[in-house]
Amino acid sequence: MDGKTIFALSSASGKAGVSIIRVSGARAMESFRILTKIEETPEPRKALFVPIYNPKDENDIIDRALVLPFVPPNSFTGESVVEYQLHGSPAVIDALLSALSSIDGHRMAEHGEFTRRAFENGKLDLTEAEAVADLINAETQEQRRQALLQMDGALSRLYEDWRTRLVRIMAYIETVIDFPDEDIPDSQILTTAPDIEKLISEI
Repeated sequence: MDGKTIFALSSASGKAGVSIIRVSGARAMESFRILTKIEETPEPRKALFVPIYNPKDENDIIDRALVLPFVPPNSFTGESVVEYQLHGSPAVIDALLSALSSIDGHRMAEHGEFTRRAFENGKLDLTEAEAVADLINAETQEQRRQALLQMDGALSRLYEDWRTRLVRIMAYIETVIDFPDEDIPDSQILTTAPDIEKLISEI
C-alpha cells in the first residue's frame, strides 16, 4: 500500500436512484470534514444526512447525501471508512469524485483495492476475499449461496480441518519411521491408512 486514502464508486455505474462512493484510509475523516464542513468527529456507524460541498467553491453544494462513517478496525477494510450515499446521476458522481481527487492524500482506488486492503489488514482471509468477487459475479442462486458460505469462512474452516488431520497423520507416520524399535500400538498404525483414504476422497 502507498499510504494514500482511496475512493471509488462502490455501486454500479450509470444512472440510479442512489449511488455509493466509498472512501478508505487514514485521511477519510479529513475529507469528511472538508466535504461536509462538520468539524466534530462523527459517531461511528451513525448515518448523517448532510449537504456535500465542493471544496473549491463553498457555495456549491454537490448534493445532499446520507453519510455513514466507520472507524478502524470495525470497517470493511479495517481502516477509517466513510461511505457517501447520494443521488446516482453522472453529474453528481463525477462532481464528488472530482472533489475527492482534489483533496491532498486521496486517489482513485484500483480495481479490487478495497478488498485487497481488507485482506492485508486481516479482515478477510484469501478464500473470503475470493468469495467477495464470486458473490458480485454470482448469476444463479446456488452461486450466491456458495459465495456467502465462503465469505462466512466455511471454506477456511474446511481447509483448516484438512490441515489438522494431515499434520496428525504425518505425526503418526514419522513416529513409526523415527522410532522403529518402540512399541507403537497397532491400532494407531492401522487407523492411518483409512484416514488418508478419507482425506483423499474429500479433497
